[in-house]
Amino acid sequence: MVDFGYDISDFYDIQPEYGTLDDFRALIKRANELGIKIILDFVPNHSSDENVWFKKSVARERGYEDYYVWHDGRLNSSTGKREPPTNWNQYFRGTAWQWNEQRGQYYLHQFAVQQPDLNYRNPAVVEQMKRVLRYWLKEGVAGFRCDALPPLFEVQRDAQGQYPDEELTNAIEDVEDRAYLTTKYIENQPETVDMVYQWRQVLDDHQRIFGGDAGVLLIETYSPAWFTMQFYGNSSVNGAHLPFNFNFITVMEQGPLSASNVQLAIDLWLQNMPAGRTANWVLGNHDKRRAASRYGVEHIDAMNMLVMVLPGASVTYQGEELGMTDGWISWEDTVDPWGCNSDAQNYEHYTRDPERTPFHWSSGKNAGFSTGERTWLPLAADYETINVASEEAATHSHLKIYKSLVALRRSSTILQNGSVKYRAHTEEVFVVKRTLAGAGSIVYAANFGAAKVSVDLREFDKTLPSTLKLLIRSVGASKTEGQSYSVSHLELDAGEALLLATN
Repeated sequence: MVDFGYDISDFYDIQPEYGTLDDFRALIKRANELGIKIILDFVPNHSSDENVWFKKSVARERGYEDYYVWHDGRLNSSTGKREPPTNWNQYFRGTAWQWNEQRGQYYLHQFAVQQPDLNYRNPAVVEQMKRVLRYWLKEGVAGFRCDALPPLFEVQRDAQGQYPDEELTNAIEDVEDRAYLTTKYIENQPETVDMVYQWRQVLDDHQRIFGGDAGVLLIETYSPAWFTMQFYGNSSVNGAHLPFNFNFITVMEQGPLSASNVQLAIDLWLQNMPAGRTANWVLGNHDKRRAASRYGVEHIDAMNMLVMVLPGASVTYQGEELGMTDGWISWEDTVDPWGCNSDAQNYEHYTRDPERTPFHWSSGKNAGFSTGERTWLPLAADYETINVASEEAATHSHLKIYKSLVALRRSSTILQNGSVKYRAHTEEVFVVKRTLAGAGSIVYAANFGAAKVSVDLREFDKTLPSTLKLLIRSVGASKTEGQSYSVSHLELDAGEALLLATN
């Protein structure tokens, strides 16, 4: 629990504070009864240093000698002292190498010191991790979200057994920050893509042998498009069903929220995605500021509508359906290792705690999240008004809009199978049209600007009828569901977003 579950001491069991294997089996059983599929977070890059594999590797036990990435280091020709093998930095600041006195070598850890990297150039490790996948598939999970794929492999050693140093990026002056150096030798290696193909084969083989629904494979990667798209597979091999599309995070961080930036984020995915594959759209996750804090609360409905109306899978990080914002976490309450490895003056630049505050079920004690005396992180300040109970009771709320969107996706053949057309109509207004022959069209229009505008949607699509019927509106919009509105003079308040239909 150094990195809150991402440092795994036993890949075949449940962390005791979360319950037991029997509890997990009961969860799977009840979820199946409710038609809910449970996906596990698979953490393949590293284990905990408390894992028995690492202990055996430290002791050089037979079969485990090369389970992790070990290196003698290099001698400084000036001082004669032993130093880390390379200048590589870890994600959580500082060197990616740690000296182990018992073994007398350095081990690689691209995350915390307590998270040693597994050695995927060892066939025994590859088979062990496939065994992990098979184990949980047999326990009834519906698939896996694969964590932190870019650093799975590092470049091969040279003929002398050495790794190359990374080059300076000249982007920042903080020598301990990972961004101080390039990552071309420690991320996005071609072997990583092939490993995903092998994992997909494990899932497909399981279905072929045992039947049932196909297991789903989701990949976390912030890699460039040229690399990310390879995870999908190619004409001869299948890869991940969905490499996560973080463009609504990464692209939108590069400038203010605008229709043109939204279009850039969508183009970057759809124009690079291999034919026949499924797109996906992600607003946020546990590593980035909450969507409502990044985009502004006034735009959370517009963004939730957008990811629901675009073709493919929509991915929701808990709290986005409520419009939850970041909580403020003091230095004293900070628990994220990324923040803790900094200092009281700079931790807020690194910490991920604000987006990880407890979910708001109610306005009661601990927001209904826990019956304990306190929660693992302090609650966000607005929990008394932004919570499930309050939004369920409201006439119109972010949560009710979200549920309406889910219901529409489940019932609408237009959203399931229709073609898509989209455009930044102006710098402020973004429009999407989904059309299916014989079923009509659904149109999304959102004003990301700060002022009221009037738009002529026929400039976007001349085939639209003179009026469209309103299906769903954002919080604060004064229009009425079920009524028809002019296509040539559609008025949108600042932050307003609408879903309309032709019939």
